[in-house]
Amino acid sequence: MANDVSRLITLSRAPYDSNALREGLDVALVAAAFGEPVTLLFQGQGVLALVKDQAAGAPGQKAVHPTLAMLAMYDIDELLVAEESLQRLGLAVEQLIPAARVISNAELAALYRAGRDILHF
Repeated sequence: MANDVSRLITLSRAPYDSNALREGLDVALVAAAFGEPVTLLFQGQGVLALVKDQAAGAPGQKAVHPTLAMLAMYDIDELLVAEESLQRLGLAVEQLIPAARVISNAELAALYRAGRDILHF
């Protein structure tokens, strides 16, 4: 995890609950396209976006995984997951896509301290 996080984007809404998660991913892509270092943190219901083998949501909603797969092209290689959220949802790290990396509460606190701009979706 970078010590000089300039833009921390937290995604805490379920992937098909609203447009919030998708909007957060869009903001991450735009910031990265302009050369800003971006860190994505999935917590709460947002962790559900990282579960493997998902299809699209309700009719008319696009699947989230194609956007997640694009992130690496924008140098967003790591998708951080709050350990507490993973436990609360009863998920194991093996159920998540390979780019997901679980972080402890101590790492989470350090991440928030290091973030200059923190955006919540």
